[in-house]
Amino acid sequence: MIIFDTAVLVAAASAKDRHHSRCADLLARRRRPFLVPSPIIAEVCYFLERDRGSHVESAFLRSFREGDLELVELIVDDLDRMAELVDTYDDLPLGGVDAAVIAVAERLRATEIATLDRRDFTIVRPQHVTAFTLLPD
Repeated sequence: MIIFDTAVLVAAASAKDRHHSRCADLLARRRRPFLVPSPIIAEVCYFLERDRGSHVESAFLRSFREGDLELVELIVDDLDRMAELVDTYDDLPLGGVDAAVIAVAERLRATEIATLDRRDFTIVRPQHVTAFTLLPD
């Protein structure tokens, strides 16, 4: 299982993005499930609509129904952990969306995070492993 952050999904959908090939290859070659915490959806939609148009945004939204991506809803314990992470890493600043990715990964005991944000996800120490494996390589 891989937990997805915003930028990988945006780059995979945007052929002009400098990270497109790496991100599209990740989606094409890795085994599912590809899990997307619910706060990621709003960010991805914003960037896709702004940069690529509503047809690309709607294709992203349909990818959940088609089984390409799986939605992970937050639970109250995730929100508590997100608040703790935001407080602990206030010097980054981490932010709620990245904290959601980490909280969901911890709850599901996932070790792989698909992200282009190497700084935040390298600095944060998850509770269940020494460090996350960050993808794409």
